[in-house]
Amino acid sequence: MDDKTAELRDIFLDATDGEGTVTERQAERRGSLVDVDDPEVVDDRLRELVATMRECYDFETDLDPDAYVRLIRGFYDGDDDAALAEALGVDQKAVVRARLDCHLVRESDGDTPAVEASRGRATRANGRFRDAFVELLTDDDLSGRLASDSREDGLREATEDIETNVSL
Repeated sequence: MDDKTAELRDIFLDATDGEGTVTERQAERRGSLVDVDDPEVVDDRLRELVATMRECYDFETDLDPDAYVRLIRGFYDGDDDAALAEALGVDQKAVVRARLDCHLVRESDGDTPAVEASRGRATRANGRFRDAFVELLTDDDLSGRLASDSREDGLREATEDIETNVSL
């Protein structure tokens, strides 16, 4: 062993307290995705969002907080209004009103005054509630970022100066 190698070895042993390793185990997982995996945490967050919405807007429906959570989850799971009505034990009109209270508008809802009012409230809120629902219940945000990153892979710059002989 030469002097530099011996010196580096001594530094390494000093840094590791003679254990021969410099890695440590993390006590708990880091990042925001940890909580999203827990359905109870997601449901609590959904209840908080609905409570905030009820403070800001006059809801036409008076469902309990758990019913709103089931409605929002069902909406993002792709359940139609009939299935949601059956799951909640209410009629379909109550489901539609509750959806609109939560700014959850379907394209099939059309342009009725109640739908337009819901769209207006959502627009004035900058879509923040619906965005929060999407963030909690879907992976659209993550997949959208990953897809845009994969499109911006630098190949455009690499192929910019390539000449092709194409005769039309």
